[in-house]
Amino acid sequence: MLNRRLLRIKVMQSLYAYQQAVAADMLLAQDRIAAAFEPDLTAEVAPDRRLLEGQRKMGEARFRDWHRTGVLDNELEDKEIKSAVADAIDYYEKQVKKENTFHAGQLLAGAEAIHDQYLHLLNVPAALLQAIEEDKEREGRRRLGPREDAINASLFGENQAIAKLMANEQLQDLTIRRKLAWNDADDYEALQLAWREEMATSETVQAYLAAKRTGLPETDYETDMELLRSLYKEFVFKGEHLPRQLEAIDLNWEENRPIVRNLVLKTLKMLPFGADEKQELMNLSANWADDREFAETLYRRTLLDDAKMEQLIAAAVPNWDVERVALLDKIILKMALAEMQLFRSIPVKVTINEYIEISKLYSTPKSKQFVNGVLDKLAQDLAASGDIRKSGKGLLDNQ
Repeated sequence: MLNRRLLRIKVMQSLYAYQQAVAADMLLAQDRIAAAFEPDLTAEVAPDRRLLEGQRKMGEARFRDWHRTGVLDNELEDKEIKSAVADAIDYYEKQVKKENTFHAGQLLAGAEAIHDQYLHLLNVPAALLQAIEEDKEREGRRRLGPREDAINASLFGENQAIAKLMANEQLQDLTIRRKLAWNDADDYEALQLAWREEMATSETVQAYLAAKRTGLPETDYETDMELLRSLYKEFVFKGEHLPRQLEAIDLNWEENRPIVRNLVLKTLKMLPFGADEKQELMNLSANWADDREFAETLYRRTLLDDAKMEQLIAAAVPNWDVERVALLDKIILKMALAEMQLFRSIPVKVTINEYIEISKLYSTPKSKQFVNGVLDKLAQDLAASGDIRKSGKGLLDNQ
């Protein structure tokens, strides 16, 4: 199931994408100032290029000052420069607001997409039966009948575990409503290749089909379920063709894969012989409403307190220019500081350890020590000032 570390990672990725987008918006805003002072080559009187160049440089400098301080010099006498700077600020602020909304939405969409991927993969057996049947028909047309020594792959259709999964009413309903069947051409082609080049030739599948052909008891449900589990473990989450396709359609597949794998395999455990078609499937998390609120709050508060966090980090690294701190490290630090102050039930040590682990996975080799040192110092300072207060079961204030 979805865990808080993955949620923190999703928030971090959204904040990083937001910062990159805002940096691009900054450049686009400056481009608007430059465009305002481009010489008009169609004018009857030749433009004063030196004047225009000076106005452009002055306008860009004023805009950068505003961006750094948040204050615009209203005493500027040149109306053209003033107008160009005001236009750039208006454009930039509107774009930043759009970026905030967009990336907040992407954060939740990225988390919820994990559940869709899980449901999508539960439909693998149904698509596999279709691929096997098509191969059988194709082979029959090509050879005017099956080979005598061929193992009848259509025996997969007698697998009781596959039939039970396919009959699940919730899966059928969600598959239709959210369009999660294996109808995409690239997905289906990857599944066909996985069947022909990996599954059909594997010892596990060969042994299962051979046993089926020689009369495996119809009541041996556990054998059917074990085959289904093996298909997922060996060819969907490992293998070559399906993992490659899943990674191609989900850039975050490597970090999402353990969660999706866990959801799929736990679902199969929930389908014993006695389970009926109304068996409920796994949820994204034990309490998605709480987890969603955690992620949204962490994202928005980190952005809201960005300037304050920047000052705290700068004070904690007096021998460093804070501008030289890697962007990803700054985002990790700011998220950790926001979390420490916002969520009273999460121990400080848990927060620090979580962000150290995230820095090890996503940032530079030296980030672990840097993040640990800065957070440890700031946690003590904030606790002493009363900005961090922890309470709840098993917690003492400021611990």
